[in-house]
Amino acid sequence: MRDRVSLIPYIFAKQRKLLPLEETAKGITVALSDPMDLESLNELRLLLKKEIRPVFCAQTLLETAIERCYHQNEEETRRLFTDLEQTDPQSAAQNGDALEGYDLLEQADQHPVIRMINVILIEAIQQGASDIHFEPTDEGLAVRYRIDGVLLKRHTPPLEYLNQMLTRIKVMAKMDIAEHRLPQDGRIKLRHGGREIDFRVSTLPVVHGERIVLRILDKGNVLLGLNRIGMDEKLLKSFRKLTHFPEGIILVTGPTGSGKTTTLYSAISEINAAEMNVMTIEDPVEYKLPGISQMNVNSKIELDFARGLRHILRQDPDVIMIGEIRDRETAEIAIQSSLTGHLVLSTLHTNDAPSALTRLADMGIEPYLLASSILGILAQRLVRRICPSCKVGYTPSADELAELELKREQLLEGKLYRGSGCDQCFGTGYKGRHGIYELMPVNSKIKAQVLKSQDAEELRRTAIKEEMITLFQRGATLAAQGLTTSAEVLRVTRLGEEND
Repeated sequence: MRDRVSLIPYIFAKQRKLLPLEETAKGITVALSDPMDLESLNELRLLLKKEIRPVFCAQTLLETAIERCYHQNEEETRRLFTDLEQTDPQSAAQNGDALEGYDLLEQADQHPVIRMINVILIEAIQQGASDIHFEPTDEGLAVRYRIDGVLLKRHTPPLEYLNQMLTRIKVMAKMDIAEHRLPQDGRIKLRHGGREIDFRVSTLPVVHGERIVLRILDKGNVLLGLNRIGMDEKLLKSFRKLTHFPEGIILVTGPTGSGKTTTLYSAISEINAAEMNVMTIEDPVEYKLPGISQMNVNSKIELDFARGLRHILRQDPDVIMIGEIRDRETAEIAIQSSLTGHLVLSTLHTNDAPSALTRLADMGIEPYLLASSILGILAQRLVRRICPSCKVGYTPSADELAELELKREQLLEGKLYRGSGCDQCFGTGYKGRHGIYELMPVNSKIKAQVLKSQDAEELRRTAIKEEMITLFQRGATLAAQGLTTSAEVLRVTRLGEEND
């Protein structure tokens, strides 16, 4: 495909919505979104000097295919590193256009350092990375992508270009390029084909220079909707029931990167209606949602969660989403909001659902307020899916089954599965992720236990008696179904289970 797409310039393919599929001695088969676009077909015939055979393809599928086929591959990336070694490093950093919103795929004629940065951004987007790490070392600049929650090393540009590449990123993020001693934050807004992509940029001075991390906020990859984030049917029904209460607090817990914000966005996207006033306060606003008023926390002007929340309450909201409850003041305002007729959704950093009540009690919240305001707590993790291209089954040992607390008859065809590693998954054996969830509705039994004791272990035992399925049990079920591996389940859930 790489040879075929080189026949047509990217700009022409993008504007005319066409892509070459097959070349023979008789002509070239080209996919178009509009086969009746005779003008484009004639121009293409003149450009290639061959007969064109058009075939129809849906526009959305064609746009995706054009982006995938025209992004640089790893061999081209390696050639760019060779170009770098033959280039004057002093002219590399700020050469070229750093205007906001340019298209990464339209920068082929730029300086090699700029092209190198663009290629890294394109690769990370195409490989589904959530973060890009630029890490200075003794040997050079290590570039790593976080894919499916795990960091994978990708490139090591020459040492002499370390400063130029980092400066280029700072220019794009509108940072102070002369400041190397203090951390900085910035944002880059670019396009990749037809998609708008934001990068949240953070710099940090370390021993060997400045470390830069880019968080990729790809709106095109966000799947909002509670039925699209991996909840099983029974849990989904219970959680949806909680979101339809007119007042109270719903908490989502888990570590950073476990998908908490996506779950909250999915919930409020279903709640959002013309007759509802839905407002959020976040740090920062990651994705803009239509019909919802979203506010950014801003520490520079002392606009924190507590202060912003107090002002939101004067805006007559029906539903409030708080990015995170970090302190007692925010927790108290959230609880008072729920008790005065508002539905409040927020996140908390705890290992499991019962621990959220313990954390709030530790902040100084009275047990009777917890019992009367909290509707339910959802804990979640993301486990990596086995790559379908290299998935193989095996007969697990008795010890492995015992670790998962499974019986052999519960397994799919009596086997567990894992990925052997292939080009599709970059040798990891995994591709994509699946959510696992632990929902604890605060029913009468849980309320009674909260008033009696806020100990996390006691709350956990009570919740399990009330038929709460734990994160570990959900993960083990996915392993038995052949969706993930036993090692992945133990890696992701061990922290929350080791306190049992």
